Amino acid sequence: MRDETAEQPAPLRSGLTTGSCATATSLAAARLLLSGVSHDAVEITLPKGKKVQMRLEFCRLCEAGAEAGTIKDAGDDPDVTHGALLYSRVRLRPEAGIGFVAGRGVGTVTRPGLVLNVGEPAINPVPRKMITDHLQQLAAELNYGGGFEVTVNVQDGEALALKTMNPRLGILGGLSILGTSGIVRPFSCAAYIASIHQGIDVAKTNGYLHIAACTGNASEDTMRRVYNLPEIALIEMGDFVGAVLKHLRKVPVDKLSICGGFGKISKLAAGHMDLHSRHSSIDLPQLAQWAAAVGADLQLQEAIRQANTSQQALAMASAVGIALGDAVCQHALNFARSVVPAQVQIEVFAIDRQGGIVGHAGAFA
Repeated sequence: MRDETAEQPAPLRSGLTTGSCATATSLAAARLLLSGVSHDAVEITLPKGKKVQMRLEFCRLCEAGAEAGTIKDAGDDPDVTHGALLYSRVRLRPEAGIGFVAGRGVGTVTRPGLVLNVGEPAINPVPRKMITDHLQQLAAELNYGGGFEVTVNVQDGEALALKTMNPRLGILGGLSILGTSGIVRPFSCAAYIASIHQGIDVAKTNGYLHIAACTGNASEDTMRRVYNLPEIALIEMGDFVGAVLKHLRKVPVDKLSICGGFGKISKLAAGHMDLHSRHSSIDLPQLAQWAAAVGADLQLQEAIRQANTSQQALAMASAVGIALGDAVCQHALNFARSVVPAQVQIEVFAIDRQGGIVGHAGAFA
């Protein structure tokens, strides 16, 4: 368990990706095999040229060659792999080049649509390049003409993967080894956004051209109920609606259904791409204006402006027959249309906490 957050604000600490961990442990194990020297730390070079030292938990010979391990440190980012033991086993092989194997706790790709082919270990391209570059440099330094087989493992990775989107993406058996810069930026949520993009890619590649972007479990359940969509077509976007809308510029589908709680949808209606409370807030005066446009009298408008929550504002409007939910969904739809290509049909649903539909804009199909 992590220590409690300090009372006084302090700069957030960056961490290192699973790709950096895999690079460091692969390099340490390969060096032990080729030189006979074991270290308790190893230096690697990140993709943009920065050099970092990474502490090793172990570096030792084993039956299959050599293995080294490190503890993943995600800094102050709430990363599911923070504190996990990542270790690589390396064996020498006569043919040149690097072969990658998914070890315990590392997933295997089972569906098309990702950057890796079906059957490949879920070790993404940048980590593969990092490992390859470091091992080839080591081979050149030590005049080694053969190649390497690298097996990457994550302790308890199978269980950790269930907390990620990997099963939905068709990455089975464990986690993905990720990273584009080698560094984890606190609260950047880069891995989550990448999973959203991958989810859209996988759905489209597998022939699902109607997708539903949902903010949580209740909205997913609503989309299953309304359209009977399979899991592969349900995109768990959380608060990152902008990640969905922007990616559809590159990978358009036929139809996008957006579904979320009324408060979240009201933020989208106001033009926010990130629906988290850290980055956007509900604009009650704006809700009052939208209510006025669909018939709310002055008394109701003032009551909405003074409401404690968006749910209270919605309840007051609904009690007197004012379709505030539909109005908010229409504004959200208008904003989404301004981002997504014209050929993509869009609709927006707002739901209450029980999953009941309280607003809709766009045509059912």
